[in-house]
Amino acid sequence: MWIQKEITIEKKQKGFHLITDQLINQLPEMNKIYIGLLNVFVLHTSASITLNENMDSSVRDDFKSFFNRLVPENQNYFTHTYEGSDDMPAHLKSSILGSSIVVPISNGSLKLGTWQGIYLCEHRKHANARNIILTIHGKKKN
Repeated sequence: MWIQKEITIEKKQKGFHLITDQLINQLPEMNKIYIGLLNVFVLHTSASITLNENMDSSVRDDFKSFFNRLVPENQNYFTHTYEGSDDMPAHLKSSILGSSIVVPISNGSLKLGTWQGIYLCEHRKHANARNIILTIHGKKKN
């Protein structure tokens, strides 16, 4: 069985945002899946998707600090700056983290670890809403 949806995540500020519950709420069909996979794919080159700690917000703050230090803005070696000083850094951060993740589905639920959550990583200061494709492939419950 295949299910695919495109959803929109409202505009977020620059940073790392837990969206696990938003995704689950958009996928009531997942309740019908006995075993399968969910692919989460962001349709943008300046945002990314990752999976990490979902309880302590300091993890998200540390992610932001680390990636801003790893790929700083306002560097004279960037030439792709048409949309501002965060243009090329956003693209690089997106490539480093990636545009998709795959999560197992077991008996109608995401099979995440106790402390795992799905993040939308927003790398732009003035981003718009983000579109995400959710694709389920799995075996239906009997």
